[in-house]
Amino acid sequence: MLPKGILKEYSRALAIFVHALDTLVVLIAGWLAYFLRFDEFTFPSSYGAALLLALLMTPLVFSFCQIYTSLRGKSFFKHIINLMQAVCLLSFILAGLSFFTKSGEAFSRTWFMLWMGFALLLLIAFRCSLLLFLRFMRSHGLNERRVVIFGAGELGEKFAGTVQQALWTGFRIITFIDDHLENKPAFIQQIPVIQTPADLSHYLHEHQVDEIWLALPLHEEARVKEILHELHHHTITTRFVLDIFSLDLLNHSIADIAGFPVLNIRSTPMVGLNRVIKAIEDRLLAMIIVLLISPLLLLIALFVKLTSRGPVFFKQQRLGWDGRIIKVYKFRTMYAHQEEEGVISQATLTDTRVTPFGRLLRRTSLDELPQFINVLQGRMSIVGPRPHALAHNELYKESIYTYMQRHRVKPGITGWAQINGWRGETDTLAKMQKRVEYDLYYINNWSLGFDLQIIFLTILRGFIHRNAY
Repeated sequence: MLPKGILKEYSRALAIFVHALDTLVVLIAGWLAYFLRFDEFTFPSSYGAALLLALLMTPLVFSFCQIYTSLRGKSFFKHIINLMQAVCLLSFILAGLSFFTKSGEAFSRTWFMLWMGFALLLLIAFRCSLLLFLRFMRSHGLNERRVVIFGAGELGEKFAGTVQQALWTGFRIITFIDDHLENKPAFIQQIPVIQTPADLSHYLHEHQVDEIWLALPLHEEARVKEILHELHHHTITTRFVLDIFSLDLLNHSIADIAGFPVLNIRSTPMVGLNRVIKAIEDRLLAMIIVLLISPLLLLIALFVKLTSRGPVFFKQQRLGWDGRIIKVYKFRTMYAHQEEEGVISQATLTDTRVTPFGRLLRRTSLDELPQFINVLQGRMSIVGPRPHALAHNELYKESIYTYMQRHRVKPGITGWAQINGWRGETDTLAKMQKRVEYDLYYINNWSLGFDLQIIFLTILRGFIHRNAY
């Protein structure tokens, strides 16, 4: 029978094995791509140099993208998304080096695309197999870490419930410890609750506990310090469960600023590498789309001009990233008219201000196409919360507590709220609340894969919707 901590004992060897196998997979993918492209087993020195460079870059890029951080307790899907981002970054670096060294003509573009594609598929297959193997072992009690939770209050109970639903992470909670057992049950989540032992360090050693999690309220700072002092001779892993569930969180995380650990309560995901990836995604896709639809843009512009008096484009000020005012373009769909100052009337189903051709544009969402120009200008993204009129922002920011948090990212042409049906006229507060809810979900869960999923669903479900008028 295998010992329960077998992988723990050989964790360093396993990490080295994973590093080595990643680089080997990249090499095999390059060789396989060359064979399929040129039907030859041996490749010239130039291709060999490219593969060698990739072997040197792979560990650095993967480490930068946090591929080699512990998988314990992390989402399977999120790890695969991180792997996809790492391969994309590696391909950008290699393509950039070939551009700046003027050596791109020496390589087949088909080979390069096949190489990166095979590398991604093989790496995902390898990681999936590894993760499934680790989860299988952990779900059967192997490679597990025995945990004690100090604090049997609401925070500890909520946290334990979450961990108990993900036993594949390898954490097994064996006991709750609490200073005060008055009005507390004997078991929580089928885990026994006991009084704090007189000698906590001895208890943890005797029961072979790997980790202790302090699930105490923020105001019990003094007790936390006492526990840490009791355990200062013990090498046990100690974690502090932050009591943040009552806070209004948005893209929360732990950061290190000048050596100080800081909890980011509300922040944007568009920082560092994420910001670069998002910018490349927007500019590249917008450039391709504008080139493809340019004849359609010219045709629509001509019909707008011929069917009613007024400018081709409707320009309106909206709030962009961080609440900065931007100018957003749309094809004009209404007869030229003058709104009262400070008043923006939303279009309704039977709005007489909308021209016949404009109604067709609005029903098919073709009036939004000029916003790809906004994307090229850097004012908008292809995917993100839809920008609202300034007057609507002033109205809803007082009615919906988290409304302004949707401006933590650039506004988008399409978004998570739109593909889920929350678009068009918001004639009730409840409709706007649902739109904001979906926008904040997008910000909290942003990834390149999530963006591509939204773009795909936008194309799949079409641009026509019953709320578009």
